[in-house]
Amino acid sequence: MASLEEVKLSYPTTVGTMEKIINELKKILKFKQTTAEGDIALIVAENPQTMFYALITAVERDIEKQQEWWHVTFQALSSIPPQKMTWTLREPQFTGREIFTMGGKKHFIKALDFSLPDPEPLKQIKQKKKNKKTALRVIK
Repeated sequence: MASLEEVKLSYPTTVGTMEKIINELKKILKFKQTTAEGDIALIVAENPQTMFYALITAVERDIEKQQEWWHVTFQALSSIPPQKMTWTLREPQFTGREIFTMGGKKHFIKALDFSLPDPEPLKQIKQKKKNKKTALRVIK
């Protein structure tokens, strides 16, 4: 499994790089379909080329705008001193369905899925192995 540093370094800074990095990340990380308060999200920025984790602390509707815009507040988990940021985004942007620009630079944000796999299928596989009888044959 590739590390995030390997993903970043394997693509030189060219047009389409952001899309390639995101596609590669989707192969090695498990993402959620939604983003909500309490989620840990991966945030990727084009320039400077940066990736960091953030704790989503609030997702609040921007009532001043007619269209669906949201104030997404998060705490960067890798910065010292800790930094709190709020970005105003549409739902496809903060749920990772869309790469968006801020200040002419591409960004991506999507919540990570840390759920454990369902243990039931694993139990069934173990049970089948346990029930399977092995017999010895005499070969002449």
